[in-house]
Amino acid sequence: MTRAASDRSTPPNPLYAYVGAFVSELRRAGIAHVVICPGSRSTPLALACAEEKGLRVWMHIDERAAAFFALGMAKRLASPVALLCTSGTAAANFFPAIIEARLTRVPLVVLTADRPHELRDCGAPQTIDQNRLYGVYVKWFMDVALPEATTTALRYIRTLANRAVALARARPAGPVHLNLPFREPLTPEPQLQQLPPASEREPLAWEGRAEQAPYVRVTEAEGAGLPATTVARLAALLRQYRRGLIIAGPQSEPRLAPALQRLAERCGYPLLADPLSQVRSSGQPTGPVLCSYDAFLRSERFVASAAPDLVLRFGAMPTSKPLLLYLQRYADRPLLVVDGAGGWEEPTQLACEMLHADPVVVCEQLVEALAETSDGEERHEPWLERWQQAERLTQQALRCTMETFSQLFEGRVFSELAELLPDGSTLYVGNSMPVRDLDTFFWSERPIRCLGNRGANGIDGVLSSALGVSAAQQALADPSPVVLVIGDLAFLHDLNGLIAAHLHQLPLLVILINNDGGGIFSFLPQAAYPEHFEQLFGTPTGLNFAPAVEMYGGRFRRISSWEEFRSACREGLSQGGLQVIEVATERASNVQLHRQLWRAVDQALPPEASEEV
Repeated sequence: MTRAASDRSTPPNPLYAYVGAFVSELRRAGIAHVVICPGSRSTPLALACAEEKGLRVWMHIDERAAAFFALGMAKRLASPVALLCTSGTAAANFFPAIIEARLTRVPLVVLTADRPHELRDCGAPQTIDQNRLYGVYVKWFMDVALPEATTTALRYIRTLANRAVALARARPAGPVHLNLPFREPLTPEPQLQQLPPASEREPLAWEGRAEQAPYVRVTEAEGAGLPATTVARLAALLRQYRRGLIIAGPQSEPRLAPALQRLAERCGYPLLADPLSQVRSSGQPTGPVLCSYDAFLRSERFVASAAPDLVLRFGAMPTSKPLLLYLQRYADRPLLVVDGAGGWEEPTQLACEMLHADPVVVCEQLVEALAETSDGEERHEPWLERWQQAERLTQQALRCTMETFSQLFEGRVFSELAELLPDGSTLYVGNSMPVRDLDTFFWSERPIRCLGNRGANGIDGVLSSALGVSAAQQALADPSPVVLVIGDLAFLHDLNGLIAAHLHQLPLLVILINNDGGGIFSFLPQAAYPEHFEQLFGTPTGLNFAPAVEMYGGRFRRISSWEEFRSACREGLSQGGLQVIEVATERASNVQLHRQLWRAVDQALPPEASEEV
């Protein structure tokens, strides 16, 4: 659980004292084998298991297969086996084997990592309700307390480990489920358990909002739209604040894109559009719509000079981590979230107001209210122009720098597809790195539908979902192509989904980005711990996918240049059927190329930007 062997004397943070005690007790209670599926939220337990002498780790890519593997092992050993996964749908994939274990009295200790309580039921990524997820098919369930390095907490977690193993083994034997929530940081950096000094305490979090206002105001719709008094209040805010932002997160309502553009144009605000918002590639002139913010919001110089007065967000929380960090930096600025489903898609804990009303109607109401009071002046042009200039310079820097790369670069897949895909295409994208590269490198004004599974952000079932879109196109007699961009682990996870292409003769062009493992982890803090990185997170498989694709009647091509890529895509789009184009990359160099691009963007932006616009 250390960065390197020389760091073994570094004291563990409270999280690792807690999980270390837990894993130690699992072994002492008789657990000798743990089956682990790779993931981020489960990092503390995975590292603790890898470090624990006498505990053998068995890695599996597919949670469903992993659970049945553990079942078979426990059945033969007649002794409990531990089973570990990350949060979200990974845990749901354990369910069939857990049912089998309960009905055949096989002892399993099922460990599911989870988000902490403050990130549940608020639209946080890779988060589902994991409490009693397996219902009556486990003998016992416990939503485990959050980690603490206290005598009481360590006694609790050691006791819990022994109790869980004993219950799994007790007649009739069967599975037990422990759900373990963890807060970041998930890696073993030492942490001090003490209150921050008064000078470092954020006033909003510690004291609440001024004048006894509620931390989050909730406004409900009247009919489909907002009450007239609310519309007037919001219109006054939009007129008052010169430096506003509108953010469009993932959503599927096609009417929202033009409505948001009209609102952004009326306000003179930049419109930051997530690639799954259906706002970027709507077939309309981009105007205030920006799609390269994930790159230029990495520039400290730009972020420091671009403080917003107000943020208005529609849809789910966008994919971009730099955008989240930007919002957190300016946490004291009003953030208003419009949620048409009456839910709470607000994982940042930053919103000052939740507006439960139809987003399209809200846009129309605000545009009308602002038009009634407009004095004919152009609205906030310098502010919008600054963001538009950053957009232009960013795309130019990214394009020019990518042209200098001698090897295939994962992000360029999307800039190439932006030129290659015909109007009306559907671009389905996998989670982890593909959706993030889509966010940064896909720039197109042409009408292209971008879809992905961003509800729980799992890597499971993405291939089958794309084939479902292809089947829907067939049912609608729509000849527009469906293209899937997916990583090798997600492709492997759903490989049997290819049977649908064979049985139903469904056309699908698959761009398989093969970096032989979990490429996203090379960007995460886990990469700083090389001792167990490849085993637990990199998880290389060394597979040749060609025979599997051909078994299902598809055509497989491995390309080595962008000329070959363009030729293969054009051919695949014209031929139909199942076509798989593999783009082989290398994980470590992919990280370095991304970082080279971020440096190029930072250098391309203006050296200084005036605070006054």
